[in-house]
Amino acid sequence: MTDKHTQAAADSGNMTKDPEDWVTGDEPMTGAQRSYLKTLSEEAHVDFDEHLTKAEASRRIDELQQITGRGVERGHEGGKHASTNPGSAGAGAGDEATVSIGPE
Repeated sequence: MTDKHTQAAADSGNMTKDPEDWVTGDEPMTGAQRSYLKTLSEEAHVDFDEHLTKAEASRRIDELQQITGRGVERGHEGGKHASTNPGSAGAGAGDEATVSIGPE
């Protein structure tokens, strides 16, 4: 059994992993990334690139979140938040997790 401290460390262990270091970063973006990126692109009035990799999509989502103001948690502006970027959190062993995009 794990204690809360151990679980917290495990939960956040891969969340700050750079997309460049993702094992599956060169695979096509996930469906969740595609959907969210398309929404962000429309809101930012920029072209949507449907041919991005997982890693590229994650970086693009982070950029567009800054432009649109989406994904910025209160009191944490300018930081990277895995919970708001589908594809910025790792599931373990270098693989990325898909995160829900619904209301928090």
